[in-house]
Amino acid sequence: MASNNVLKASEIFEGQVHLYKHLYAHAVDCMSIKWMIELGIPDIIHNHGQPISLPKLVSILQIPPSKVRGVKSLLRYLAHNGFLRIVRVHHSTEENEAFTLTPASHLLVKGTDFCLAPMVKGITNPTLSDIWSHLRKWTYEDDLTLYDVSLGSNFWDILSKNPAMNESFNEAMASDSQMMNLALRGCKWVFEGVETIVDVGGGTGNTAKAICDAFPNVKCTVFDRPQVVEKLSGTKNLTYVGGDMFESIPKADAVLLKWILHDWSDKDCKKILENCREAISGKGKRGKVIVIENVINEGQDEQGLTGLKLLMDVHMTCLFNGKERREEEWKKVFVEAGFQSYKISPFTVHLNLIQIYP
Repeated sequence: MASNNVLKASEIFEGQVHLYKHLYAHAVDCMSIKWMIELGIPDIIHNHGQPISLPKLVSILQIPPSKVRGVKSLLRYLAHNGFLRIVRVHHSTEENEAFTLTPASHLLVKGTDFCLAPMVKGITNPTLSDIWSHLRKWTYEDDLTLYDVSLGSNFWDILSKNPAMNESFNEAMASDSQMMNLALRGCKWVFEGVETIVDVGGGTGNTAKAICDAFPNVKCTVFDRPQVVEKLSGTKNLTYVGGDMFESIPKADAVLLKWILHDWSDKDCKKILENCREAISGKGKRGKVIVIENVINEGQDEQGLTGLKLLMDVHMTCLFNGKERREEEWKKVFVEAGFQSYKISPFTVHLNLIQIYP
């Protein structure tokens, strides 16, 4: 490669392609997925039961003729990005192009067990779409998040003052919990010997319900902000408790922190974990804290997975003053919170399950 001051023409053109790729994708990548959901395209293809041609899809959606070319453009871009698959189908003497679902777009079919459409809705909320334009100001505002800089308040205060956004956030987290519940089915060993468990930040209780179904003798407590749980009803082995994890956490054999700690700074994580350690102590046996989070590992993860984790790290850092962590960073937080040992296990493709012990 040429020096920084003298680039070859080929390098300049390659740089231009790389730059334009990211500039043009800025809004289109996520908004085209939102568009696909709003039009119900994954549902239409799913219900069609076979690859669907563009004319058939256009007919079902009643697309004006002037927009057919644009719809085709969006569909082909979504296919390029892995959200649709283009196949060739034969009809009589003609061969036509048709679209079918991929594993990613299967997750956007409404009414299925593993539908992540609420996550798309939450992330593409119009109220939040402009906040990234304030990155320069955020850079120079000590200890403020992008929410503070752009909207004048942190994310949690925004949720407490906006019931519709709070509901959308809870739905998004509930949809993501279904994915974690799928992974938990293969981790029954985690709950061996556990009689009581507290799901901190457990939202509407999707994961706790899954644990209760799999382990009827385990008593689960969902612990979250009062406005999240105040209208929820429990069952024989499931209860809802409102409170503040920075003040105290209900007593239990185990505490579950599912995608919680990455929202917070090391200092805040230390306080949360100290309260967890207090919650699992004094019962005459060794309790534990179960943490489900990313562990950044550039040395072992493939490039695309590392890219996702680093992208999430940017989100957590800028939006919440939180962070995604490498193993040595997790270890530091655990030790400072008074824990003696930990064990990291695979969970989903991008998440790990970490058991930590006092």
